Amino acid sequence: MERGGRRPASTKSSLSIRIRSRVKQLFWIGFAAGAFAPGALQGQVRGVYPLGMSAINSGITPGLGFTYSNLFLFYSRDEMKDSHGGVIATGENSVMMDMNSFVYVTNRELGFLGGAVFSFSATLPIANNSLSSDLKGPQSGGGGFADSYYQPLIFGWRKKRTNIRAIYGFLAPTGRFTAGANNNVGSGYWTHVGAAGETFNLTEGGAISASAFQMYEFHTTQEETGIHPGQTFDLDYSLMASLRSTAAMNLQAGLSGYEQRQTTGRTGPGVTLAQSQERYAVNSVGFALSAALPSRKASLGLKYFREFANRSTNQGYSLQITASIGF
Repeated sequence: MERGGRRPASTKSSLSIRIRSRVKQLFWIGFAAGAFAPGALQGQVRGVYPLGMSAINSGITPGLGFTYSNLFLFYSRDEMKDSHGGVIATGENSVMMDMNSFVYVTNRELGFLGGAVFSFSATLPIANNSLSSDLKGPQSGGGGFADSYYQPLIFGWRKKRTNIRAIYGFLAPTGRFTAGANNNVGSGYWTHVGAAGETFNLTEGGAISASAFQMYEFHTTQEETGIHPGQTFDLDYSLMASLRSTAAMNLQAGLSGYEQRQTTGRTGPGVTLAQSQERYAVNSVGFALSAALPSRKASLGLKYFREFANRSTNQGYSLQITASIGF
């Protein structure tokens, strides 16, 4: 040690590196337990809504009768951001979801709601997730039937250049969840949501359209832990242009994106004041392709999103493939 008690620069640098490494190591241990069970170790890094899935034609109600939709969603994240957007850990976090949605649109128009069309739906997802860090290697993974989503009240308005939907739904904790386990595929709590979707034809013939989807997540207390997750606001959006429009097919392409914000703090046993004050934020931008086949009551879609400037959460990209058919 140098005179006056000062450590050599090389010693201080080595100590700083060891401290940063230890902080990252401890963070990944907590993140591994909390990434898919948002309270197992007071961790909460995302809401429950699969971001981006409603970015295209979000205000449009399907045709009369039964519609089946399959959505394959892949999320890959390789950085963890702090509350200022700095990278504090790296690793691999991937989530694959196969979502089977069943929608029924009635022939009833509700005059007291301005002629709204009533429909309802259920979504049954299969999920697989894995998490590893650069420091600790594989941390967690699990697969199976995940939390199911039900929308018992969907009201849709169809106007000449505007389509709007208003939704009440809830997420049921049907996925496997055990506090402290590393193979959870469920959240361990109920979530009630209020949502709305709008699609506007910006040109007379509908060659250019804009869509937005908003959801607010009201989370209940997590089973086994007694922790109440913070509430969440979600936003999907797109701006699409028609590349080909015939009686047989309408092909669209354009920009899309999603945002997510934690609006209230998580509370409960073991949650510190600093943890309760954290608020995660997610930002993304990407592109989308959509092909509608009216004569066959079918559609196909592809979306890619790249996340940026996230805070207090992980960051990466998402690839989504959708297909639907009406009966």
